[in-house]
Amino acid sequence: MAARRARIAEVNRRVLLGFGLFCSVTLAAFESTAVITALPTIVDELDGRSLYGAALSANFLANLVAIVAAGEAADRRGPAVPFAVCVTLFVAGLLVAGTAPNIVMVVAGRALQGGGIGGIGALAYVGVRRGFPHEAQPRMYAVLSAGWVLPTLIAPFLSGAIVDRVGWRWVFLGLAPLAAGIGALAATQLRRLPPIEAPANPVPSRVPAAARLTVGAGLLLAGLPSSRPIVALVLVGAGMVLAGPALRALLPTGWARAAVGVPAVVLVRLCVTFAFNGVDAFVPLAADRIHHVSATAQGATIMGSSLTWSVGQVVAVRLHRRVSPRRLMQIGAAILAVGAASVIPVVQASTPLWVTFTTWSVGGFGMGLIFNAATTFAMTSAGDAEAGLVSSQINMADSLGYATVGGVGGAIVAWSERGGIGLPSALVGTFLLAVAAAALASIVARRAR
Repeated sequence: MAARRARIAEVNRRVLLGFGLFCSVTLAAFESTAVITALPTIVDELDGRSLYGAALSANFLANLVAIVAAGEAADRRGPAVPFAVCVTLFVAGLLVAGTAPNIVMVVAGRALQGGGIGGIGALAYVGVRRGFPHEAQPRMYAVLSAGWVLPTLIAPFLSGAIVDRVGWRWVFLGLAPLAAGIGALAATQLRRLPPIEAPANPVPSRVPAAARLTVGAGLLLAGLPSSRPIVALVLVGAGMVLAGPALRALLPTGWARAAVGVPAVVLVRLCVTFAFNGVDAFVPLAADRIHHVSATAQGATIMGSSLTWSVGQVVAVRLHRRVSPRRLMQIGAAILAVGAASVIPVVQASTPLWVTFTTWSVGGFGMGLIFNAATTFAMTSAGDAEAGLVSSQINMADSLGYATVGGVGGAIVAWSERGGIGLPSALVGTFLLAVAAAALASIVARRAR
């Protein structure tokens, strides 16, 4: 009887932990997506059009530092305390942005939110690694990833309704009490995990390197689209000088040459997030400027990829006992490459958007296969004292992939408009880069063993 009660208590603990982590990740993802819909109204009301880009990039740049700091703290002290800190930062950012009297305070609030969101995502992986048995972890990683994917389906519509009916401030303020309650639940369950043994020879903190990477990435993002060649050269050069050594300190040794094991998986994740966002972020631009459809139709064109991403993860979970993560990553990356190549006809006004919806849904399925397989491989390869480190590395690869293609693709579009080559040619170039990145990921995945 006592053994049965103990088993029931353990199951209940896992359910509460999984629920708390999933809801925390979902709320963070919802906010990240919803604010994009609300931001045009915010900058109009606060007369802050010049800081529109800063309100977006502040979140990403703070995210980089938080990913590293949270993972490091989890390996040294366990995930409960850093998770509580990250939730506090997230809630504080919501309150600051929601009560902001000017756009500068909105940017400050977005930076605080980024610090919270980055840590929440990285620590959720650690919680699964330490709180669930090995056989249950692939399923839980799929659940957490769904927490990022599913909000993309509803956040734009719900955010728009909130802005229209009660005002943009409630996009932030409405989530604050919910985030605080869910975060407290998850932190309480994380505190109940068994303690870990502190490393005998702790490595130096990587947070200063993360700060250098953040500054370097900011300079790169500012320099790439600049219309003044000298300014662009100076900013990009300074950004590379800062970011290059920082990346070597933050990512696993040998990641750039796809060293066998986790380094190869980190490179795979960077490539596939570059590829996915290289399509997902620019198909709506084609739908707007070439097909001249409404904002709702622009979002609907890429909605299928979010659904099939979730389906791909379910399939990966069901296959993980029979198919190796390496093989799933190879297959998924190849499917992603095919999907990315198949969207190129969207640059022609004669191509119906339902065709793009269908073909890009294929790419989303491939992304789901890769994402779950890569997470499972990396996290199960990590020891208890390294779970935070590995989680921060794969989350950083994701952030860098998304940010890099946004900067590069945005620069290509800006250059095309100034150079007269036209938007269709610029979009084709961006889509081809996405195809190349996905194909490279399929090749690199062979070294995930």
